[in-house]
Amino acid sequence: MAPEQMAEPPEPGPAVPSGPGPGPAEPPPRPLDAIDRDILRMLQADGRASIRSVAERVHVSRANAYARINRLIEDGVIRGFGARVDHERAGQGTSAYITLKIVQNSWRTVREQLRVLPGASHIALVGGDFDVLLLVHTPDNRALRELVLTRLQAIPEVLSSRTLLVFEEEYLEPEN
Repeated sequence: MAPEQMAEPPEPGPAVPSGPGPGPAEPPPRPLDAIDRDILRMLQADGRASIRSVAERVHVSRANAYARINRLIEDGVIRGFGARVDHERAGQGTSAYITLKIVQNSWRTVREQLRVLPGASHIALVGGDFDVLLLVHTPDNRALRELVLTRLQAIPEVLSSRTLLVFEEEYLEPEN
């Protein structure tokens, strides 16, 4: 969706803590109906779709489509609009998943340090044999080595890491 076609998303407020603990609670999400889900599928396939084309494809008025999209943004269902990047063509030809074992109860501290790593693309707290799954894109293996052996190992809460080099990847497109 072109920027001039959408209302500005609300300014981000204070971070809402995840998990137990003091802090403001998010309101429960409103249920999505079939039209909302169709709109989401369309925008995932083409985030630049015009309000008019969205309205025509889901069989609602432009005003209704506009209101629904704005509600999805306000409710935090749509977190933003962006481009799908071919990392290799963008000079980030080496990708890797890195698994981390971290000190118990250090997730929030570690997450903040991982967010600022160059090339970090996705961070997840997971259950299983390791605690954190990190996806990174770097220009080459030398930059990946620097990231793992210097930057990650310098985080005191990181107990161990394992690097899984990505040979080929494919992004799954939502069905239309």
